[in-house]
Amino acid sequence: MSDDLNDWRKTHYTAEVTAEMEGKEVILGGWVRNWRDLGGLKFINLQDKLGERQITIKKGVVSDELFEKTDLRYQYCIMVKGKIKVFKKAPGGVEIIPSELKILNKTPEKLPIDMTGESVSALDIRLDNRALDLRSLRNQAIFRIRGELLRATRGYLFANHFTEITTPKIIGSATEGGTELFPIMYFDREAFLTQSAQLYKEQLSGVYERVFEISPCFRAEKSHTKRHLCEIFMLDLEIAFADMSDVLKTLEGLIHNVIKDIRQNEMDALKFLNMEDITTVPEIPFPRYTYEEIIDLVNDKFNMSLEFGEDIPTEAYRQLDAELPGYYYITHWPMSIKPFYIMPSKNPKYSESFDLQKGWLELTSGGTRVHNRAMLEQALIDKGLNPESFKAHLEIFDYGMPPHAGVGLGIARWVAIICGLDDVREAVMYPRTPDRLAP
Repeated sequence: MSDDLNDWRKTHYTAEVTAEMEGKEVILGGWVRNWRDLGGLKFINLQDKLGERQITIKKGVVSDELFEKTDLRYQYCIMVKGKIKVFKKAPGGVEIIPSELKILNKTPEKLPIDMTGESVSALDIRLDNRALDLRSLRNQAIFRIRGELLRATRGYLFANHFTEITTPKIIGSATEGGTELFPIMYFDREAFLTQSAQLYKEQLSGVYERVFEISPCFRAEKSHTKRHLCEIFMLDLEIAFADMSDVLKTLEGLIHNVIKDIRQNEMDALKFLNMEDITTVPEIPFPRYTYEEIIDLVNDKFNMSLEFGEDIPTEAYRQLDAELPGYYYITHWPMSIKPFYIMPSKNPKYSESFDLQKGWLELTSGGTRVHNRAMLEQALIDKGLNPESFKAHLEIFDYGMPPHAGVGLGIARWVAIICGLDDVREAVMYPRTPDRLAP
C-alpha cells in the first residue's frame, strides 16, 4: 500500500541541502538509488533531478515504526522529512536524519536494468526501458550538459542579434530533393515531414537578417550506424548580407563560448563522465582545409584512392581522427555533390560550402546560398528537380532577397562529442532509428 502525497511538498532539491543548513528540517523527494541494511543501521541514497543525499536510519534514533518502514527497494519513489546533520563522508557532506517517510510508489524486486551505477546495461535494453534508464546518474550528467548546451547556444545567438524562429514541420514538397522523406496524409493530399528548416530559414533571413531555430527534422534513411537518426534535433542558422566566411566565424565563436559555459556551469557533470580533461575550450579560429587538401592527405597518408567528387567515407574520417583530433573545417566541396541552393565558387567545379568536423564525426554542413532567382531555377533543373514544386520559395527571390549564408548543426552529435559517447542514441531521450519507434 502506497502513501498519499496529501499536503507534503518538497522544500528543497538534494543539491540545495548543504552543511550550512545543519539542524534545519527539510522535505526531500525522489528515488532510492541505493540502500544498505547493516542490521540496526540503514543508509538510503535518495536521488532527484539535481543529485543525491544520504538518509541515515539508526535504530533507537528514529521510531520503531519508521525503522521498519524503511525496508525499501531500488527506485522506490519516496519523500522524507527530517533534519540535516553534517557528515563529511556522505554525498554533499551531510546526511538527513528522518522523522517521517512516505512511500509513494514501489518497484518490482528485480529491475530490467542496473540502476546502481556499478555496471552499465546494454544500450538496446536501456533504450527499451528509457524512462527508467534516464534516471541514472550517467544520463543525468549527459542531459544536464545538453540542457546547458542549448541554454548557452541561445544566449550566444541572442547576444549576437539573432532572432529565434519556428518553421513548419509539415511540408508540401521536398526541401532538398531526394527520396529520404516520410510521407503523411494531410487531409486529402500527400505531404511530408520536413527534412530541414533550410528553405524557410533562408526566406526569414530576408526579414530578420540573422535567424536561428532549434527543432526536429526527419530523415527516412535506413542507416544502422552509431551516428544516424531518423528524427534529428538541429540548430539551424542563417545570416543575411553575408557569405560563408561570416558563418565560419559565427559558428566557431558559438562553439568556443558554449563549451566555456559548460565547463563553468556543468563541470561536475563533465567530471562524472571523465571528460573534464577532454572537453576543453577549443582555440579559435578553427583550422581550415579545402576538400582537395583533405583528399590529398587521406590518399597520401593513409594509402587510400579517393577521387575528386567522392564523398569522404567514414573510414577516412576515422584515420583522420588521429591526425586532426580537434574541430576543423573542410571547405569548397565539389559542386556536383552539393544541394541546389549552394552557391558555386568562381570556379564552378567547387562550391562555397563547408563541413565542420570534430575528430571523425561530421557536425555541420553549410555554406553561401544562391540568392538570384534565375540561377536558383537553373540549379533546380540541373539537379533533376522541378522548379514548379518550389514556386512558393522561388517567389521570395523576386522581393529583394539579400545575399545570405547559413549552417545546420546536429545537436545529438555535438552532445555525443562533448560527453564522450560512443553512440549518438545516448544523446537523445527517446531516439528514433529505422528499427526503433518505441518507447
